[in-house]
This record gives sequence, structure tokens and C-alpha cells, in this order.
Amino acid sequence: MARLLRLVEKRAYIKKIEEGKRKQQETDLVPYLHDDCVSNILVRLPLDSIQRSRFVCKAWFNIIDNAKFIAAHLRRAESVLIFVSSPRTETTMVPILPEKPNVVSVEARLNQSNSAFFLEQPLVSAASKFSVQFIEFKDGKSLIREYNISCLGKIRASCNGLILLDNKMKKGGLILMNPVTRKLVPLPLGTLFPQHNESYGFALSSVTGNYKVVHLFIDNLGYINCEILIIGKKSWREVDGPSFGLIRWFGYCPVSAIGALHWIPQIDHNDYIVSLELEEEKFRQITLPKSCRTYDRIVEVSGLLGFVTHDEVNQIDVWILKGLYGDVWIKQHSITVGCILDMVPLFSLRIKGEMVFKRDEDGSFYVYNFQLKEMTKVEMLNGRVPFSASCLTHVNSLVSWCGTNGAQDM
Repeated sequence: MARLLRLVEKRAYIKKIEEGKRKQQETDLVPYLHDDCVSNILVRLPLDSIQRSRFVCKAWFNIIDNAKFIAAHLRRAESVLIFVSSPRTETTMVPILPEKPNVVSVEARLNQSNSAFFLEQPLVSAASKFSVQFIEFKDGKSLIREYNISCLGKIRASCNGLILLDNKMKKGGLILMNPVTRKLVPLPLGTLFPQHNESYGFALSSVTGNYKVVHLFIDNLGYINCEILIIGKKSWREVDGPSFGLIRWFGYCPVSAIGALHWIPQIDHNDYIVSLELEEEKFRQITLPKSCRTYDRIVEVSGLLGFVTHDEVNQIDVWILKGLYGDVWIKQHSITVGCILDMVPLFSLRIKGEMVFKRDEDGSFYVYNFQLKEMTKVEMLNGRVPFSASCLTHVNSLVSWCGTNGAQDM
């Protein structure tokens, strides 16, 4: 019996040794990859794959959460159009909490610390609940994608993947959010004013690295007031606004380029733009190379300021301003194929460099390739953008903001 027991123990020991050798051999077959190599692979994955890769292991989480990785991903990210749409038309009242389990409500998440909020959920009109979506443009086709986020407010501005949302739970308030990471934080209240008489700009200071929110509003006497909030600070700061009468209309969102925010001050027959230098925080007037008409726009083009004009019915010119001083515009391109008078320039793709237009008549999209000199009508692969939806240039990123005290993960 003792002999049999020793034999069993010996066989178990040999089996354990052989198992250990086998595992070591398998480990030796797996090549070691340096963190830089892993990072270089992960940064090329689609954004949803990167988000899932966070939870593969602690090492990958640390790589993806690193500031250098986030900056590298931002440099590779292509421009999209972000917008909110209401899928409902009925006036029935529904809770703020989303009905679908995979959809996150901005307002519910913002108020999650308030237990009374869940015990007595506010009811809102179903038609007032928006879905946050974006449009991708690739190879002459477009695709509408979901963030699976619902909200009550509209998007006011976008910068580096961060958006400003109206805070409908606090009158006149704003919410800063990254719709990809679903981090958000409410911003301090500024000056309350009717929405149609105000404008918000959002940009990153290249010198300080701070995100700045600029709020312009026209008072009852017609004077333009300005206040600025540095993200992470507790209050807005008043600065001198542009001269009286310089801006009479806030129909277009400002464009961020060459270290400034730029406004078109009226809808038609306009000979200048109004710019705010982000560092000096001073307004100046910049003369346009020609009068701005109804379908003309300013856009950011590879970090520079572009002015896209309809020279004739069959020609569109692209002017470029490289600096804030001197007002020296250079005509860089003349588009002579596929032009239609009501083609409104929306933005320039930051990686491919193509320019996206939208027809005012039917809402169809067109893309112009400057290298091939081709204008292509975009094929919509799924759905359509609501005609009344306001689309903003955006980029899907992992970027966060400075001064993240109070930021929440969804």
C-alpha cells in the first residue's frame, strides 16, 4: 500500500513538472512587445475597439489612458459632423431617464447624486428628447452613427472632441462633455440672455493649454458684451467686447483657426469678419478679399482660416489667411467642376483634406477632392440628417479637459 502511494505521488510530481515545462514553452513562443509597439498598434484601431481594449489588461489600460496616446489618437482622427436629432414627434410626457437600456441620459447622469431625482423623475415631452449622433464621410459615402446618448439641450460648440451642451436642468447653464468617453461636468453659470441674441465659441489655447469658452451677447442697447470662462475655473471673466455695431447677427457658429475665434457678423453683403485673439483676448476686424454672400462661409483648413466664396454660378474660390495680421488672403483653389450656387461649405476633412459641402435646397452632401479636382455627390448609406438639424464640425477623441474636479464617468 505504501509502495502504491509513493508511485502515485511520483507520477503526480512528474506530471506537475511536465505541465510547468509546457506552460513555459508556450510563454516563450509569445513574443514580447514593447509598450511603444503596442501603443502604435492600438492607436490605429477603430475608436470602439480602443474603448474595449482598455479592459483587456492593466498594461493596455495604462497605455490608452496615457496623455501621449490620447494626443497621438487625436492627430490621426478624421473630422465628422455632430448633431442632435429628435426621433419623436408626439407630445406625450416621458421620464428624463432613457427608455432603452443601452442609452445614457445626460441629465440623469448629471443628477445621479440627487436621490430625490430618481424617486420623483421629472417628466418632459418626448419630442424634446434628442439623440446625439455624428456623420462619417469616407470614399464618397456617409454613415450616420450613434453615441447612444440622449439629452434635452442642443450642442453649442465643439473642440478637440469636447462639446458644449445646453444644461436644461439649470437655466442658462452649460455642460461640458466628451461623447466618446462619456465624461461630463456642469459649467458655472454666466450671464443669462435670450439664445437668439448670443453666441458661444470654444477653443484651446496653444500657449497655456487651457480650454476657453467665449460668450458673446447683445444687450438691449445693441452693445456686444463678452465674457470668458477658462475650463477648471469657478467663474466667468468679463472682457471688452467688439466695437458697437461691428456684429449685428449670430446666425453662424464661430470658427477656430490661427489662434483666434472668427465670426461672420451678418448674413449677406459683408466685407469683413470679427476675430478674437485667444491669448490677448482682444477683438479685431479683418477685411475679406471680397464681399461675403449668402452661401459663402469661413472654415478651418489645415489649421488656417479659409474663406470659401461663390465667384460665379459655376465656380467656387477658396481663399486662405495664414495669420491674424496684415489681412493677406491668398486664393489657393478655384473649383470649376460640379459647382452649384447653393452649395454651402461646411468643413475640410482634417486628414484627407477634402472639402464637404451641403446643398441648401435639399440637404444633400458633396465632397470635393482637391488633388483629383473632382466633386462627388455623397451617397447616404443609412438614414438622413433632419433638415432642421444644426451640424457642427467635430472629431471623435479620448481628450479630457484641464481642471477635471467634478468630472463624472458615465
